[in-house]
Amino acid sequence: MNFKEQRERKAFLALASGDVFYGHSVGAPVDACGEVVFNTGLSGYQEILSDPSYAEQFVVMTAPEIGNYGINAEDMESRKFFAAGFIVRELNEPSNWRSEESLRAALVRYNIPAIAGIDTRALTLLLREGGVQKAYICTTGEIDPDAAVEKANFWLGIDNQDYASVVTCEKPYEFAFEGFDGEELPAADLHVVAYDFGVKHNILRSLRRAGMRVTVVPSKTSAEAVLAMKPDGVFFSNGPGDPSAVGYAIENARNLIGKLPIMGICLGHQIIGLALGAKTQKLKFGHHGCNQPVMDCSRAVEISSQNHNYMVMPQGIEGKAEITYENLNDGSVEGLRLKNEKVFSVQFHPEAAPGPHDSLHLFKEFREMIFSKLPSK
Repeated sequence: MNFKEQRERKAFLALASGDVFYGHSVGAPVDACGEVVFNTGLSGYQEILSDPSYAEQFVVMTAPEIGNYGINAEDMESRKFFAAGFIVRELNEPSNWRSEESLRAALVRYNIPAIAGIDTRALTLLLREGGVQKAYICTTGEIDPDAAVEKANFWLGIDNQDYASVVTCEKPYEFAFEGFDGEELPAADLHVVAYDFGVKHNILRSLRRAGMRVTVVPSKTSAEAVLAMKPDGVFFSNGPGDPSAVGYAIENARNLIGKLPIMGICLGHQIIGLALGAKTQKLKFGHHGCNQPVMDCSRAVEISSQNHNYMVMPQGIEGKAEITYENLNDGSVEGLRLKNEKVFSVQFHPEAAPGPHDSLHLFKEFREMIFSKLPSK
């Protein structure tokens, strides 16, 4: 985009605090409210935008050059882009053999507003020091900054909101995956039911690669309906919003614990923690990126991919579960394992899309846990 086009596509980001950042529009010509978070990944913007956990959030990429390798259908993590908005320093045209579409074109196609040309370093520092904020993106020029700040302040926000039921699938389905580029998959000799609170495709692929046939069900599917499917295990997925607002999922977790082996990731981890009697608390600026260090109980360190705004507090799980991972940046709980039941969960994303592969072993551990519960298999 040349300077003349930039001048003609003026846009701004107005924070609830009153701070305003000016740039130019590089996405859909729409205005929107959202919560601003920053992501420290150097790449993976397509997987980030298509992660349903980013629903109602504006993602600020701390890496300065975004869009270089374009967009392709194979790297989508869900059916569409779910982020409410996108903020970058510089948006580039693609130059990569895998690219099927430019990031700019995809943002327009999915009706996502985006701003480039702002000082993302200053914005990131503001969020680190003051915490995440509600905000308003204006690309249409229909309101002034003062009105946008007011709209940001009146927006409901993320807290106490159930967005999992908004992004979930409409009805149960069997996940179909035959591998990429001649990849050979093991026989699917186990059956797992996965709750879709905003599940990413690579989580489902990872379960299939571990030899599991996966039935995906909507977020409000009852525990009784899941048990009627006679699965070998149950999976609680990632998802957006406040974990304390999904009471139906917490109750279903309580009703399933002790009946089947269970694994949870991200929101699923928080749901399991709440089902045990713990509480969740919002982090100052969340964990968003693919370079988060976590340490397990043997003091081995893994670099993990993360995307969450809330954490499980350790109080309330004493005697019920052990903490298996902690975040080395802030000491927050990153993993749980029940002492007397076949249940474990992690706050980070072992499916690594985007991110490192350090934690892929957890899907194998889920498989092994199921087999230990089913000696006849």
